[in-house]
Amino acid sequence: MDASTSPRIVVGVDGSEQSIAALRFAEKLAQPFGAVIQAVSTWEYPAQYAGYVPIGSDNFEEITGKHLDSAVQSAYGENPPEGLEKHVIFSHPSKGLIKAAEGAVMLVLGRRGHGTFRGLLMGSVSGACVAHAKCPVLVVEGSTAELPEDAA
Repeated sequence: MDASTSPRIVVGVDGSEQSIAALRFAEKLAQPFGAVIQAVSTWEYPAQYAGYVPIGSDNFEEITGKHLDSAVQSAYGENPPEGLEKHVIFSHPSKGLIKAAEGAVMLVLGRRGHGTFRGLLMGSVSGACVAHAKCPVLVVEGSTAELPEDAA
């Protein structure tokens, strides 16, 4: 099946352990859906503050692409899923992911926990995506999410 016409599962990737777990989880869901995985990272220009001087590269798109490549490598090693696509988008994270997921089978995100009471809450990006995406959104808990035995 042509990747451009295949059903898609979009995965939000920020390089965190939770987003790497979301990539792994999406791989398990892709086969039953007959879907390809689109790993999506977003970037924005950092807020400017008086006295702020960027250190290192100011090519944020390139840096984001390298973080995306690293996360995909961490999730899949040398065996990425067939048809995997990687996209770097200039956008606020939730807005970019919502737009990227239009027409997708599902949007998969990792939950960025903070521990204790705050850890019970979703992050602002995953919360916005759950509220506004036009497809089902799966927020993966923790860094080692697994499908139940009978779900695959």
